Amino acid sequence: MLASRLALVPRSFVASLAKPAQGSASRVQHYATRSARVVRRARQATLKERAMAPASDKAFNIGKGMVAGASALGLGGLCFYGLGLSNEVGAIDRAVIWPEVVRHRIRDTYAYFGGSIFFTAASAVALSRSPRMMALVMNYGWKSLLGTVAAMWGSGWLCMSIPYESGVGAKQLAWILHSSVVGAVVAPMTMLGGPLLLRAAVYTAGVVGGLSALAMCAPSDKFLNMGGPLAMGLGVVFASSMGTWFLPPSTALGAGMYSVAVYGGLVLFGMFLLYDTQKIIKRAETHPVVSYQRFDPINNSVGIFMDTINIFIRIAMILAGGGNRRK
Repeated sequence: MLASRLALVPRSFVASLAKPAQGSASRVQHYATRSARVVRRARQATLKERAMAPASDKAFNIGKGMVAGASALGLGGLCFYGLGLSNEVGAIDRAVIWPEVVRHRIRDTYAYFGGSIFFTAASAVALSRSPRMMALVMNYGWKSLLGTVAAMWGSGWLCMSIPYESGVGAKQLAWILHSSVVGAVVAPMTMLGGPLLLRAAVYTAGVVGGLSALAMCAPSDKFLNMGGPLAMGLGVVFASSMGTWFLPPSTALGAGMYSVAVYGGLVLFGMFLLYDTQKIIKRAETHPVVSYQRFDPINNSVGIFMDTINIFIRIAMILAGGGNRRK
């Protein structure tokens, strides 16, 4: 399931980065306002005509409401578990009795997580300074799409298939390669400008920090049972992201898919972060000290790394107004 968490950016958003902003219109919702003069169709309108009708603000408003509701639930959960109002014990309560080996496992996992963020950012910045490479990664045709999927899956599979050994070896080199490939995928985001991306990074750090604290304070198995629903949600968001490559958000169906990919994806990967954080803690606590297969901090860090990248991309898109940049 980790290999399918691609950091896909909707096609309309990537295409808009290559075009200069027009006026002060910065929201994708303006696709709808520009189509405000809509002639009401007869009740006998076909399904295709309804799907391709001019978009309205409804899909975006639903997406915003979903994010607002999820944020309220997350904040409420953090307050509830953080203040100790639950009768169940959380990881933060057990941390005081963790043996040193568990502490080292969690520390190493988050160290590799931080390293993944560093190599991804370095790769994205390096590619952004090469016009030829930027033209290549911003080509949103079929070849680019298939190449992105193949590179992400291939590098991720290679990284996770190599047995872990401490120090610098094949596993660590494959990990750097995978992080660099992710950086190439998100490189077009650099055209949004440094100030906006810095804001997105700060907001992402706040979201990731808050959700990680919630996962630490909540009972150990509170979010570990969400694997099935999260996998189904991932399929919906992935299909919607792919759909945006063919349907523009100026249509009713395209706007719905765009809203699911952006707002629904933000909620989904926030939930994935809760799940993956508790999974890291569970594995660190239960993995045998003496075992044929060593505890792998790199593989355990991939989940929260991909969650963070997807959250960052969607926050940046929302801050950019869904595709059109301000002057």
